[in-house]
Amino acid sequence: MHYGLTSEQEMIVSTVRSFVENEIYPLEKQIEDLGFVPHEIGAEIKRKTLDLGFYACNFPESVGGPGLSHLEFALVERELGRGSMALTHFFGRPQNILMACTGEQVERYLLPAVRGQRMDALAMTEPDAGSDIRGMKTTARRDGGDWVLNGTKHFISGAEHADFVIVFAATGEEATSAGPKKKITTFLVDRGTPGFTIRDGYKSVSHRGYKNMILEFDNCRLPDAQVLGQVDGGFAVMNEWLYATRITVATMSVGRARRVFDLMLDYAAARKQFDQPIGRFQGVGFQLADSITEIDAADHLTLASAWRLDQGLPANREIASAKLYATEMLARVTDRAIQIHGGMGLMDDLPLERFWRDARVERIWDGTSEIQRHIISRDLLRPLGA
Repeated sequence: MHYGLTSEQEMIVSTVRSFVENEIYPLEKQIEDLGFVPHEIGAEIKRKTLDLGFYACNFPESVGGPGLSHLEFALVERELGRGSMALTHFFGRPQNILMACTGEQVERYLLPAVRGQRMDALAMTEPDAGSDIRGMKTTARRDGGDWVLNGTKHFISGAEHADFVIVFAATGEEATSAGPKKKITTFLVDRGTPGFTIRDGYKSVSHRGYKNMILEFDNCRLPDAQVLGQVDGGFAVMNEWLYATRITVATMSVGRARRVFDLMLDYAAARKQFDQPIGRFQGVGFQLADSITEIDAADHLTLASAWRLDQGLPANREIASAKLYATEMLARVTDRAIQIHGGMGLMDDLPLERFWRDARVERIWDGTSEIQRHIISRDLLRPLGA
Protein backbone atom coordinates (compact mmCIF):
# COMPACT_ATOMS: atom_id res chain seq x y z
CA MET A 1 0.00 0.00 0.00
CA HIS A 2 1.31 3.43 -0.96
CA TYR A 3 0.73 5.83 1.92
CA GLY A 4 0.98 9.06 -0.05
CA LEU A 5 -1.98 10.60 -1.86
CA THR A 6 -1.96 11.28 -5.58
CA SER A 7 -2.34 14.86 -6.83
CA GLU A 8 -5.96 14.05 -7.74
CA GLN A 9 -6.66 12.71 -4.26
CA GLU A 10 -5.04 15.78 -2.70
CA MET A 11 -7.35 17.91 -4.85
CA ILE A 12 -10.37 15.95 -3.59
CA VAL A 13 -9.31 16.58 0.01
CA SER A 14 -8.66 20.30 -0.46
CA THR A 15 -11.89 20.83 -2.45
CA VAL A 16 -14.13 19.15 0.11
CA ARG A 17 -12.37 20.72 3.07
CA SER A 18 -12.75 24.17 1.51
CA PHE A 19 -16.45 23.48 0.90
CA VAL A 20 -16.99 22.44 4.52
CA GLU A 21 -15.11 25.42 5.92
CA ASN A 22 -16.83 27.98 3.67
CA GLU A 23 -20.35 26.55 3.31
CA ILE A 24 -20.92 24.45 6.45
CA TYR A 25 -19.01 26.06 9.34
CA PRO A 26 -20.84 29.43 9.14
CA LEU A 27 -24.24 27.73 9.45
CA GLU A 28 -23.48 25.31 12.29
CA LYS A 29 -24.42 27.49 15.25
CA GLN A 30 -27.72 28.46 13.63
CA ILE A 31 -28.68 24.83 13.01
CA GLU A 32 -27.56 23.82 16.50
CA ASP A 33 -29.91 26.41 17.97
CA LEU A 34 -32.81 25.65 15.62
CA GLY A 35 -32.59 21.88 15.97
CA PHE A 36 -33.42 21.35 12.30
CA VAL A 37 -32.27 22.37 8.82
CA PRO A 38 -34.66 24.72 7.00
CA HIS A 39 -35.58 23.51 3.53
CA GLU A 40 -33.95 26.44 1.73
CA ILE A 41 -30.61 25.87 3.46
CA GLY A 42 -30.57 22.16 2.65
CA ALA A 43 -31.56 22.85 -0.96
CA GLU A 44 -28.77 25.41 -1.37
CA ILE A 45 -26.11 23.02 -0.04
CA LYS A 46 -27.39 20.33 -2.41
CA ARG A 47 -27.29 22.75 -5.35
CA LYS A 48 -23.71 23.79 -4.59
CA THR A 49 -22.64 20.16 -4.21
CA LEU A 50 -24.19 19.30 -7.59
CA ASP A 51 -22.37 22.27 -9.15
CA LEU A 52 -19.15 21.03 -7.56
CA GLY A 53 -19.65 17.60 -9.15
CA PHE A 54 -19.46 15.71 -5.86
CA TYR A 55 -23.09 14.75 -5.33
CA ALA A 56 -23.52 10.96 -4.95
CA CYS A 57 -19.74 10.57 -5.05
CA ASN A 58 -20.15 7.08 -3.59
CA PHE A 59 -21.69 5.85 -6.86
CA PRO A 60 -19.94 4.57 -10.00
CA GLU A 61 -19.81 6.35 -13.33
CA SER A 62 -22.04 3.64 -14.84
CA VAL A 63 -25.05 5.20 -13.08
CA GLY A 64 -23.94 8.83 -13.31
CA GLY A 65 -21.81 9.11 -10.19
CA PRO A 66 -18.26 10.51 -10.08
CA GLY A 67 -16.86 6.98 -9.78
CA LEU A 68 -14.53 7.51 -6.83
CA SER A 69 -12.67 4.56 -5.38
CA HIS A 70 -13.43 3.39 -1.85
CA LEU A 71 -10.27 5.14 -0.67
CA GLU A 72 -11.19 8.40 -2.38
CA PHE A 73 -14.71 8.29 -0.99
CA ALA A 74 -13.24 7.72 2.48
CA LEU A 75 -11.21 10.89 2.00
CA VAL A 76 -14.39 12.79 1.11
CA GLU A 77 -16.17 11.48 4.20
CA ARG A 78 -13.19 12.33 6.39
CA GLU A 79 -13.38 15.97 5.35
CA LEU A 80 -17.17 16.07 5.68
CA GLY A 81 -16.70 14.76 9.22
CA ARG A 82 -15.28 18.15 10.15
CA GLY A 83 -18.71 19.73 9.71
CA SER A 84 -22.21 19.41 11.14
CA MET A 85 -23.85 16.16 10.03
CA ALA A 86 -27.20 17.92 9.79
CA LEU A 87 -25.74 20.11 7.03
CA THR A 88 -23.31 17.73 5.31
CA HIS A 89 -26.25 15.35 4.87
CA PHE A 90 -27.19 17.51 1.87
CA PHE A 91 -23.78 16.96 0.31
CA GLY A 92 -25.65 13.89 -0.88
CA ARG A 93 -24.43 10.30 -0.45
CA PRO A 94 -27.43 8.08 -1.25
CA GLN A 95 -27.45 4.57 0.20
CA ASN A 96 -25.17 2.24 -1.78
CA ILE A 97 -27.83 -0.42 -1.37
CA LEU A 98 -29.72 1.29 -4.22
CA MET A 99 -27.26 -0.38 -6.58
CA ALA A 100 -29.43 -3.45 -6.07
CA CYS A 101 -32.24 -1.74 -8.03
CA THR A 102 -33.36 -3.56 -11.17
CA GLY A 103 -35.79 -2.90 -14.03
CA GLU A 104 -38.06 0.10 -13.51
CA GLN A 105 -36.54 0.68 -10.05
CA VAL A 106 -33.45 2.09 -11.73
CA GLU A 107 -35.40 4.97 -13.27
CA ARG A 108 -37.71 5.48 -10.28
CA TYR A 109 -35.18 5.33 -7.46
CA LEU A 110 -31.51 4.77 -8.31
CA LEU A 111 -30.91 7.38 -11.01
CA PRO A 112 -33.04 10.14 -9.39
CA ALA A 113 -31.14 9.57 -6.12
CA VAL A 114 -27.78 9.88 -7.89
CA ARG A 115 -28.92 13.03 -9.72
CA GLY A 116 -30.14 14.68 -6.52
CA GLN A 117 -33.76 14.63 -7.66
CA ARG A 118 -34.94 12.30 -4.88
CA MET A 119 -33.54 11.67 -1.39
CA ASP A 120 -33.60 8.36 0.44
CA ALA A 121 -33.41 7.10 4.02
CA LEU A 122 -32.58 3.65 5.42
CA ALA A 123 -35.08 2.08 7.84
CA MET A 124 -33.71 -0.87 9.77
CA THR A 125 -33.65 -0.15 13.51
CA GLU A 126 -36.71 -0.83 15.69
CA PRO A 127 -37.59 -0.06 19.33
CA ASP A 128 -37.04 -3.69 20.34
CA ALA A 129 -34.48 -4.70 17.70
CA GLY A 130 -31.30 -2.66 17.41
CA SER A 131 -28.25 -4.80 16.75
CA ASP A 132 -30.45 -7.92 16.54
CA ILE A 133 -31.66 -7.42 12.97
CA ARG A 134 -33.46 -10.76 12.85
CA GLY A 135 -35.38 -9.72 15.96
CA MET A 136 -37.29 -7.07 14.03
CA LYS A 137 -41.05 -7.08 14.46
CA THR A 138 -41.99 -5.12 11.35
CA THR A 139 -43.60 -7.64 9.02
CA ALA A 140 -44.62 -7.85 5.40
CA ARG A 141 -47.20 -10.51 4.54
CA ARG A 142 -48.72 -11.55 1.27
CA ASP A 143 -52.27 -10.42 0.56
CA GLY A 144 -53.45 -11.19 -2.93
CA GLY A 145 -50.73 -9.95 -5.27
CA ASP A 146 -49.44 -7.33 -2.83
CA TRP A 147 -47.38 -7.05 0.34
CA VAL A 148 -48.86 -5.51 3.48
CA LEU A 149 -46.39 -3.87 5.89
CA ASN A 150 -47.06 -3.40 9.61
CA GLY A 151 -44.68 -2.22 12.30
CA THR A 152 -42.52 0.64 13.56
CA LYS A 153 -38.99 1.82 12.86
CA HIS A 154 -37.15 4.42 14.90
CA PHE A 155 -33.83 6.33 14.93
CA ILE A 156 -34.23 6.79 11.16
CA SER A 157 -31.83 9.57 10.13
CA GLY A 158 -32.74 11.80 7.21
CA ALA A 159 -36.31 10.54 6.93
CA GLU A 160 -37.74 14.04 7.35
CA HIS A 161 -36.16 14.97 4.00
CA ALA A 162 -36.60 11.60 2.27
CA ASP A 163 -38.74 11.11 -0.82
CA PHE A 164 -38.62 7.36 -0.28
CA VAL A 165 -37.39 4.94 2.37
CA ILE A 166 -35.53 1.63 2.11
CA VAL A 167 -37.30 -0.62 4.62
CA PHE A 168 -36.33 -4.02 6.01
CA ALA A 169 -39.19 -6.27 7.11
CA ALA A 170 -39.62 -9.86 8.26
CA THR A 171 -41.35 -11.99 5.60
CA GLY A 172 -41.32 -15.42 7.23
CA GLU A 173 -39.11 -17.85 9.13
CA GLU A 174 -36.59 -20.50 8.22
CA ALA A 175 -35.24 -23.43 10.24
CA THR A 176 -31.52 -23.29 11.06
CA SER A 177 -29.17 -25.26 13.29
CA ALA A 178 -29.51 -22.43 15.81
CA GLY A 179 -33.31 -22.56 15.70
CA PRO A 180 -35.88 -20.63 13.64
CA LYS A 181 -34.70 -17.34 12.17
CA LYS A 182 -36.68 -14.65 10.42
CA LYS A 183 -36.38 -14.14 6.70
CA ILE A 184 -35.86 -10.50 5.77
CA THR A 185 -36.98 -8.68 2.62
CA THR A 186 -36.10 -5.13 1.56
CA PHE A 187 -38.75 -2.75 0.24
CA LEU A 188 -38.77 0.68 -1.42
CA VAL A 189 -41.56 2.77 0.12
CA ASP A 190 -42.49 6.21 -1.24
CA ARG A 191 -43.40 9.07 1.04
CA GLY A 192 -47.16 9.51 0.92
CA THR A 193 -47.94 5.81 0.43
CA PRO A 194 -51.22 5.09 2.27
CA GLY A 195 -50.51 3.49 5.65
CA PHE A 196 -47.00 4.98 5.86
CA THR A 197 -46.41 7.78 8.41
CA ILE A 198 -43.22 9.71 9.19
CA ARG A 199 -43.16 11.60 12.49
CA ASP A 200 -40.61 13.30 14.71
CA GLY A 201 -38.46 11.03 16.80
CA TYR A 202 -36.59 11.69 20.03
CA LYS A 203 -34.63 14.79 21.02
CA SER A 204 -30.99 13.73 20.98
CA VAL A 205 -28.03 15.48 22.59
CA SER A 206 -25.83 14.29 19.71
CA HIS A 207 -25.92 15.94 16.28
CA ARG A 208 -28.73 18.40 16.92
CA GLY A 209 -30.39 19.28 13.64
CA TYR A 210 -29.62 15.81 12.25
CA LYS A 211 -33.00 14.55 13.32
CA ASN A 212 -34.02 10.97 13.94
CA MET A 213 -37.53 10.04 12.87
CA ILE A 214 -40.11 7.37 13.69
CA LEU A 215 -41.72 5.48 10.80
CA GLU A 216 -45.05 3.72 11.23
CA PHE A 217 -46.55 1.18 8.84
CA ASP A 218 -50.24 0.44 9.30
CA ASN A 219 -51.47 -2.00 6.65
CA CYS A 220 -49.21 -0.26 4.14
CA ARG A 221 -49.84 -2.03 0.83
CA LEU A 222 -47.02 -2.45 -1.70
CA PRO A 223 -46.79 -4.26 -5.04
CA ASP A 224 -44.00 -6.71 -5.92
CA ALA A 225 -42.31 -3.91 -7.88
CA GLN A 226 -41.30 -2.35 -4.54
CA VAL A 227 -39.15 -5.32 -3.47
CA LEU A 228 -35.44 -4.44 -3.58
CA GLY A 229 -33.43 -7.53 -4.42
CA GLN A 230 -34.98 -10.96 -3.93
CA VAL A 231 -37.91 -11.85 -1.68
CA ASP A 232 -36.43 -13.17 1.59
CA GLY A 233 -33.03 -11.91 0.34
CA GLY A 234 -32.77 -8.84 2.54
CA PHE A 235 -29.74 -10.16 4.41
CA ALA A 236 -27.87 -10.74 1.17
CA VAL A 237 -28.63 -7.20 0.00
CA MET A 238 -27.61 -5.84 3.39
CA ASN A 239 -24.31 -7.72 3.57
CA GLU A 240 -23.31 -6.74 0.04
CA TRP A 241 -23.94 -3.01 0.29
CA LEU A 242 -24.00 -1.79 3.89
CA TYR A 243 -20.32 -2.28 4.74
CA ALA A 244 -19.74 1.32 3.59
CA THR A 245 -21.66 2.81 6.51
CA ARG A 246 -19.08 1.59 9.04
CA ILE A 247 -16.22 3.12 7.04
CA THR A 248 -18.19 6.35 6.84
CA VAL A 249 -18.58 6.53 10.63
CA ALA A 250 -14.87 5.81 11.09
CA THR A 251 -13.66 8.38 8.57
CA MET A 252 -16.02 11.09 9.79
CA SER A 253 -14.81 10.46 13.33
CA VAL A 254 -11.25 11.03 12.15
CA GLY A 255 -12.21 14.27 10.42
CA ARG A 256 -14.01 15.58 13.48
CA ALA A 257 -11.10 14.58 15.72
CA ARG A 258 -8.68 16.55 13.52
CA ARG A 259 -10.87 19.65 13.77
CA VAL A 260 -11.01 19.27 17.54
CA PHE A 261 -7.25 18.73 17.68
CA ASP A 262 -6.57 21.92 15.71
CA LEU A 263 -8.58 23.86 18.28
CA MET A 264 -6.84 22.30 21.27
CA LEU A 265 -3.38 22.70 19.74
CA ASP A 266 -3.94 26.40 18.96
CA TYR A 267 -5.27 26.98 22.46
CA ALA A 268 -2.38 25.13 24.09
CA ALA A 269 0.07 27.31 22.16
CA ALA A 270 -1.72 30.63 22.81
CA ARG A 271 -3.00 30.25 26.38
CA LYS A 272 -0.38 31.22 28.96
CA GLN A 273 -0.10 30.35 32.62
CA PHE A 274 2.91 31.01 34.81
CA ASP A 275 4.49 32.99 31.92
CA GLN A 276 4.53 30.17 29.37
CA PRO A 277 2.15 28.44 26.95
CA ILE A 278 0.19 25.71 28.71
CA GLY A 279 1.24 23.28 26.00
CA ARG A 280 4.73 23.30 27.52
CA PHE A 281 3.42 21.76 30.70
CA GLN A 282 3.76 18.01 30.58
CA GLY A 283 0.17 17.44 31.66
CA VAL A 284 -1.05 19.25 28.54
CA GLY A 285 1.75 18.40 26.13
CA PHE A 286 1.34 14.66 26.69
CA GLN A 287 -2.39 14.94 25.96
CA LEU A 288 -1.54 16.60 22.64
CA ALA A 289 0.98 13.86 21.86
CA ASP A 290 -1.47 11.08 22.70
CA SER A 291 -4.23 12.71 20.68
CA ILE A 292 -2.33 13.18 17.42
CA THR A 293 -0.88 9.67 17.68
CA GLU A 294 -4.34 8.15 18.09
CA ILE A 295 -5.82 10.31 15.31
CA ASP A 296 -3.09 9.28 12.88
CA ALA A 297 -3.51 5.62 13.85
CA ALA A 298 -7.27 5.79 13.27
CA ASP A 299 -6.74 7.58 9.97
CA HIS A 300 -4.34 4.92 8.65
CA LEU A 301 -6.51 2.09 9.93
CA THR A 302 -9.57 3.52 8.20
CA LEU A 303 -7.91 4.32 4.88
CA ALA A 304 -6.26 0.88 4.89
CA SER A 305 -9.65 -0.81 5.18
CA ALA A 306 -10.97 1.25 2.24
CA TRP A 307 -7.83 0.38 0.26
CA ARG A 308 -8.45 -3.32 0.86
CA LEU A 309 -11.91 -2.98 -0.68
CA ASP A 310 -10.35 -1.34 -3.74
CA GLN A 311 -7.96 -4.30 -4.04
CA GLY A 312 -10.80 -6.81 -3.80
CA LEU A 313 -9.42 -8.14 -0.49
CA PRO A 314 -11.50 -9.29 2.50
CA ALA A 315 -12.04 -6.27 4.74
CA ASN A 316 -14.83 -7.09 7.18
CA ARG A 317 -12.53 -7.34 10.21
CA GLU A 318 -10.46 -4.34 9.14
CA ILE A 319 -13.58 -2.19 8.71
CA ALA A 320 -14.86 -3.27 12.12
CA SER A 321 -11.47 -2.42 13.68
CA ALA A 322 -11.51 1.00 12.03
CA LYS A 323 -15.03 1.77 13.21
CA LEU A 324 -14.27 0.58 16.73
CA TYR A 325 -10.97 2.40 17.15
CA ALA A 326 -11.88 5.66 15.38
CA THR A 327 -15.11 6.22 17.32
CA GLU A 328 -13.53 5.46 20.69
CA MET A 329 -10.55 7.64 19.75
CA LEU A 330 -12.91 10.53 19.01
CA ALA A 331 -14.40 10.23 22.49
CA ARG A 332 -10.96 10.44 24.08
CA VAL A 333 -9.81 13.37 21.96
CA THR A 334 -12.93 15.48 22.53
CA ASP A 335 -12.72 14.81 26.25
CA ARG A 336 -9.06 15.93 26.32
CA ALA A 337 -9.98 19.08 24.39
CA ILE A 338 -12.56 19.98 27.02
CA GLN A 339 -10.00 19.37 29.78
CA ILE A 340 -7.34 21.51 28.12
CA HIS A 341 -9.78 24.40 27.62
CA GLY A 342 -10.99 24.14 31.20
CA GLY A 343 -14.36 25.64 32.07
CA MET A 344 -14.65 27.48 28.75
CA GLY A 345 -14.61 24.14 26.96
CA LEU A 346 -18.09 23.43 28.31
CA MET A 347 -19.55 26.77 27.25
CA ASP A 348 -21.47 27.01 23.98
CA ASP A 349 -19.35 30.00 22.98
CA LEU A 350 -16.98 27.34 21.68
CA PRO A 351 -17.99 24.33 19.54
CA LEU A 352 -16.13 21.85 21.78
CA GLU A 353 -19.09 20.93 23.98
CA ARG A 354 -21.02 20.17 20.78
CA PHE A 355 -18.24 17.93 19.45
CA TRP A 356 -18.11 16.22 22.85
CA ARG A 357 -21.86 15.49 22.75
CA ASP A 358 -21.79 14.50 19.10
CA ALA A 359 -18.99 12.01 19.70
CA ARG A 360 -21.08 9.87 22.01
CA VAL A 361 -23.42 8.42 19.41
CA GLU A 362 -20.61 7.26 17.10
CA ARG A 363 -19.94 4.27 19.37
CA ILE A 364 -23.59 3.22 19.06
CA TRP A 365 -24.98 3.63 15.56
CA ASP A 366 -24.04 1.53 12.54
CA GLY A 367 -23.00 -1.22 14.92
CA THR A 368 -22.04 -0.64 18.55
CA SER A 369 -18.46 -1.01 19.78
CA GLU A 370 -19.50 -4.33 21.27
CA ILE A 371 -20.80 -5.56 17.91
CA GLN A 372 -17.54 -4.51 16.23
CA ARG A 373 -15.55 -6.45 18.84
CA HIS A 374 -17.78 -9.45 18.17
CA ILE A 375 -17.11 -9.20 14.41
CA ILE A 376 -13.36 -8.91 14.98
CA SER A 377 -13.06 -11.77 17.44
CA ARG A 378 -15.30 -14.04 15.35
CA ASP A 379 -13.14 -13.35 12.28
CA LEU A 380 -10.01 -14.26 14.24
CA LEU A 381 -11.42 -17.46 15.75
CA ARG A 382 -13.30 -18.89 12.77
CA PRO A 383 -10.19 -20.10 10.85
CA LEU A 384 -9.18 -22.01 13.99
CA GLY A 385 -12.54 -23.77 14.20
CA ALA A 386 -13.47 -21.96 17.40
